[in-house]
Amino acid sequence: MRKTSLDVTAARVSPALPRRIPRLPGRFPRRLPVRQVLCLLPLALVAVVAVQHWTVLTEGFGKLGTGEWPWLLAAATTTCLAWVAAAVTRQGAVVERMPVFRLLATQFAAGAANHLLPTGLGASAVNLRFMTVCGIPLARSSAALALYILAEAISRVTLLIALLLAFPSALRLSTLLPEGAVGPLLLAVAVATVVAAAVLLLVRRLRTAAVSFLRTALGEARSVHTRPARALALWGGSLAFPALQAAGLVAVGQALGLQIPAAHMAVAYLAATVAVALVPTPGGLGSVEAALIVTLVAAGGDAAVATAVVLTYRIITVWLPLLPGALTLGVLVRLKVI
Repeated sequence: MRKTSLDVTAARVSPALPRRIPRLPGRFPRRLPVRQVLCLLPLALVAVVAVQHWTVLTEGFGKLGTGEWPWLLAAATTTCLAWVAAAVTRQGAVVERMPVFRLLATQFAAGAANHLLPTGLGASAVNLRFMTVCGIPLARSSAALALYILAEAISRVTLLIALLLAFPSALRLSTLLPEGAVGPLLLAVAVATVVAAAVLLLVRRLRTAAVSFLRTALGEARSVHTRPARALALWGGSLAFPALQAAGLVAVGQALGLQIPAAHMAVAYLAATVAVALVPTPGGLGSVEAALIVTLVAAGGDAAVATAVVLTYRIITVWLPLLPGALTLGVLVRLKVI
């Protein structure tokens, strides 16, 4: 078949034509990348939380200026060491070796996330994402996360029981629980446990998922405990973490002249944090302060001084690191570390 002149002309012109029609500038708005939004989200949440707790912030910073600076510096040091202890515990919960500096930066960022989201959810999400980025499968990362939470809870309760046995008069329990409240409290815990067990037994999908997760978690725990270095990091770090937090409160108490023995203040801290562990508030904001004041008063402290101590302690451990932690979180998201 002979080509016509029109076909020849089209063949000559077509290579010069652009393959795609260029987008006119300003015609269609570009979508904001999701990762950039995630980088800015922590800063926005910090602003929201700061506005919500503005009164506490102003009062706490006012109390901060009245304390003895060597003790306040000691409290800040224990706060930094607590992040190191958290990083050691996280490493002990997995067999693979994770990058040290990224792991430490992740714990600092996870602390900020933990105060911006319901208790434990922020830090868990950050660490879960970090482990998966490090190449650990999601199932094993979840098992390592559960192992960390379990080890930290066991260590905190064990430390509290040991101090209560050593100092039985550290807390006046009658001021913490109304008369006759222990029975209903234990009954409520028993009922919740029975209901959860019944749901797992009756719902097949939940039962299957729970059994599968339990097998993975047990396998991960077995692998970790066959390596003495990992087991030492897991349990040593999980014991050091609440001990350093309690030491920070003791240092603030000394800075503001709270007339309570150091061991009694440590017992008050551990009792308060164990009591509010199941309260779903961001970072325990509000609930931790109230519980700490109650337990410090139960330990024999003056209510006004105890309030000042708690506000100053939360300024050092929560509010001062919150903005740098949020910035670190945004940088880690930007660099795709999490």
